[in-house]
Amino acid sequence: MKHLIFKTNNTWTGILLRWTLSIIFIPHGLQKIFGLFGGMGFNKTLELFTQSLHLPFIVALTVILIEFLGSFLLLVGLGTRFWALLFIGLMVGIMLTAHLQNGFFMNWLGTQKGEGCQFDILVIGIAAALLIEGSGKFSADEWILKGKK
Repeated sequence: MKHLIFKTNNTWTGILLRWTLSIIFIPHGLQKIFGLFGGMGFNKTLELFTQSLHLPFIVALTVILIEFLGSFLLLVGLGTRFWALLFIGLMVGIMLTAHLQNGFFMNWLGTQKGEGCQFDILVIGIAAALLIEGSGKFSADEWILKGKK
């Protein structure tokens, strides 16, 4: 099981993909946990998710943890395949429940009701590539497996 989770190809591809996903999602996680970058912070985000969006508490908490904890662990490459799978699930859920009905394109000009699913598909593609490739060079996953050989 450990080999399945931590196995990685020693390439630059994994580090490029996981750093890209991390850089995108670290600010989102910081918004949800600490209210940075114009975010609401943990309690208000949890309240929004459970009361306004009617998500079950455990789902709301999972979304927040994936975006916060998952983005930092991807940055260091710890459990990359696990977190990639969670990001895929997160983005599929967001796409199906909130974005698909708004079409394909992002709402750059504010001319549509909400965001389309373009960003969601991009994240799913990056996460799927990480699921296949692993975390790549300079990762905790690589270090864990090298230490066990």
